[in-house]
Amino acid sequence: MKALGAFVLAGGKSTRMGTDKAFLEFSGRSLLKYALELAQSVTGDVRIVGDPAKFSEFGTVLQDVYPDRGPLGGIHAALAGSDAGLNLVMGVDLPLLEARFLRHLIDIAENCEALVTVPQVNGYYEPLCAVYRKQFAVVADAALAVNRNKVDALFSGIPIREVSNDEFGAAGFSSAMFRNVNTPEDWKEIQEEFAKRAAHL
Repeated sequence: MKALGAFVLAGGKSTRMGTDKAFLEFSGRSLLKYALELAQSVTGDVRIVGDPAKFSEFGTVLQDVYPDRGPLGGIHAALAGSDAGLNLVMGVDLPLLEARFLRHLIDIAENCEALVTVPQVNGYYEPLCAVYRKQFAVVADAALAVNRNKVDALFSGIPIREVSNDEFGAAGFSSAMFRNVNTPEDWKEIQEEFAKRAAHL
């Protein structure tokens, strides 16, 4: 079994955005390409979870086993199709994530036995920037089979490793990384934030 795989979840409906988030242009390429590049910075085994008709030109695509179940359906599809022990799962709409944070998160996951290593920001989990052991597929499948579709509702019954604001802040990371793109207003603010960061490099 491989040590590490990575999956970009690109299958959301983008209802509030009004257009497919995966194809929004960011820093000279689509959000999907940007997310794939981030994932490829930590492993060569990177795949997409979504609609093959839309995304197959960008790489290997896995489809949900349980369609239209939101993020848990995508996480389950990733893990069910994975041949790696540890799996980084990322949403396509987190363009402020940093590659060095992904490596930091993976280092933590490699050094613990938790099924899920997940950031917690202001009391909320970030399940679409987390590292899952392949065995979590069994937990997800059991939940989806009875129409329980909330990812973080499953965390109370399994061993997880929370990475808190304070912990990743002490390591030099900002919770602003987890701002995602849901609306045109979000998109404008994220582009402005990215421009500010670029100006300070």
